[in-house]
Amino acid sequence: MCREGKKIESKSIGTSLLYGLIFILVFAVASSLIFSLILRFTSVREISLQYYITAASFIGLFGGGFLSGGKGKHKGWLLGGLTGFVYSLLVFLFQWLGFDRLFSGEQVVYHVCYILIAMMGGILGVNMSSNSRKAI
Repeated sequence: MCREGKKIESKSIGTSLLYGLIFILVFAVASSLIFSLILRFTSVREISLQYYITAASFIGLFGGGFLSGGKGKHKGWLLGGLTGFVYSLLVFLFQWLGFDRLFSGEQVVYHVCYILIAMMGGILGVNMSSNSRKAI
């Protein structure tokens, strides 16, 4: 019985994590498309969109953490943190294997913030999906 309980819990964590990562990647692709169209068809320069791109990244990670926490229904900080960590790991591996570069100091700060933002989203996702608060 104990093994089945752990198996179900790990399956739930994996499914929650997958939902969060899919959301982050779809959000990243959609926002990249929007920003690339803005850059292509207007006179806006990339440097002027820097803060908007960063904000979109934080929104995407928060949403992914929120979704994974909501799907998991418990341990939102862990689910959100894992979601942010796996995203950062994927970006790191892409950069390292694809471009033969490690993270710079600035990128490390960004990715630590991504993990923390995803954790906050996971916490909020668990609390918003909780059935303990019902309307009277």
